[in-house]
Amino acid sequence: MSDADPIPKSARGASIRDYWTDGSVSSLCESISKLAKVAIEFRDERGLVLPAGSIADTPGIEKPIAPGSAVSPIIVEGCVIGSIVVHPSRDQGADHQLVEHIAGLIAQTTAERCVDVAELRIRLQEIGLLYELSSLLVRGGRAKDTLHVSLESAINILHLDAGAVMLLPEDADGLSRAEREDELERSTSIGLSKGWLDSPIPLSKDRVFDRACLAGHVVAVEDLVNDERVILPEDCRDEGLGSFLGVGMVFDGRPIGVIRLYAKSKRVFTPSEQALVRSIGQSAAAAVEQARMIKLKARERRTHRALKIASEVQKRMLPDKIPQLPGIQLAARFRPSQEISGDFYDLFPVRDKLGLIVGDVVGKGVGAGMLMSSVRATLRAYAELSDDLSRVMSRTNDALCRDTSVNEFATIWYGMLDPTTLELTYTLAGHEPPILFRKDAQGWSAMILPGGGLVAGVIEGQEYAMESIQLKSGDLLLAYTDGITDAVCYENTRFGRDRLLDTVMQSLREHPERSATEVLEHVFWSLRQFSGLAGQADDETLVMMRIG
Repeated sequence: MSDADPIPKSARGASIRDYWTDGSVSSLCESISKLAKVAIEFRDERGLVLPAGSIADTPGIEKPIAPGSAVSPIIVEGCVIGSIVVHPSRDQGADHQLVEHIAGLIAQTTAERCVDVAELRIRLQEIGLLYELSSLLVRGGRAKDTLHVSLESAINILHLDAGAVMLLPEDADGLSRAEREDELERSTSIGLSKGWLDSPIPLSKDRVFDRACLAGHVVAVEDLVNDERVILPEDCRDEGLGSFLGVGMVFDGRPIGVIRLYAKSKRVFTPSEQALVRSIGQSAAAAVEQARMIKLKARERRTHRALKIASEVQKRMLPDKIPQLPGIQLAARFRPSQEISGDFYDLFPVRDKLGLIVGDVVGKGVGAGMLMSSVRATLRAYAELSDDLSRVMSRTNDALCRDTSVNEFATIWYGMLDPTTLELTYTLAGHEPPILFRKDAQGWSAMILPGGGLVAGVIEGQEYAMESIQLKSGDLLLAYTDGITDAVCYENTRFGRDRLLDTVMQSLREHPERSATEVLEHVFWSLRQFSGLAGQADDETLVMMRIG
């Protein structure tokens, strides 16, 4: 390059002084000058000569470049930050050409060292920012605080003037509207007016800037006012914004938001600066996601604690102890599949008789648990008022119809035993009928109690028949919910009612005098042997009563 071609200036004011501190390049130029007897100069981006031993703060010397000089620019990221100048000599032969070649190599080597320094600085800045964000998260920082730190760091590191962080709703997959800005929520901002921030008009046509950012690109605009993609360039001029740098916050392929950065003057953003802001966007996205996860886990812990408390309350609604009646053995077990169950049972004295209830409400979880509590309380209240079981069930059904939605209902078996006469009266509302096991001269037999009725909570005014059966000494009555028969094994085969019958019959044949508790334990042992690794899919409730 000759003196007719001026040294290109950096578009962003970058200088060799930003990288060079020890004076080694200027000293090298002076040594070669003495050796080759040719004037070789080290100059900054303004063309000022940096003498041997100079450091970054040393003022340069103004000196014109002699005509015919060879200028080797030092270029970093497309910007000329300095040069090596070889003045002409009397002997322009091969030796002089060698000197010019050496000067070019010095310029190239210097540029490479500057690039290494620039990349190292970027890595250090990234590490510093990541450390700051991590520290904030360790302290339980909020997502908004994390984003403000990211924005502030980006502005300071890149020497910008303003910026904002805009978030998508947490469940959004991307931008849905091209003409409106208000689907994005402002998390934090620096250096921007309220009018600019409240404007519903996006910065770019069809929101191409935001879309490119969320697609994983860095958007760099050197001149906002004159960029044809900008919708309202006059607003940029009024706000005093000259250039724009945008990056998306994307975590695991899911868009979170965008970071928008502005400089007051026109500015070319170098590849290193764009790489740095991309890293900031990725770090901010990860930090926000982590902050959200911390918040979600805290919410889950509170929910789990609430469910645990609700589960304990629900368990307290079950009989705390089995009633003791002469000549009658009672046993019951309730195994919920989740914290809150839809199954319930009750064993309670009602006047001079024994009430027995086994029920199952639709669904699982909190809704089912609340409905279960309501059904049990309602049925228990009406049972205290009347020995007419059909009337009790009808009133319970009507109450459920009034207080529940169309998809909420319950199946119920309600029985009442007279301990003196051993007469059992009962009514069914869509529930599995109990099974009576009885021994006679031919051995043990099983009988499914007759009767039926519509599930409770569907049709108001429904009538329910009351059935009765005379029990005898040695009889075993089994009432259960469908979680027992619907249990499956690893091969997805149901336990079923026939297997339940066979299990009880086998237990009674082996030990005819087994108590209700022993038979119940045998059933649950067989059920677990059958299910194995398949686990428990539904609530399981079993009530047994043996006479004698």
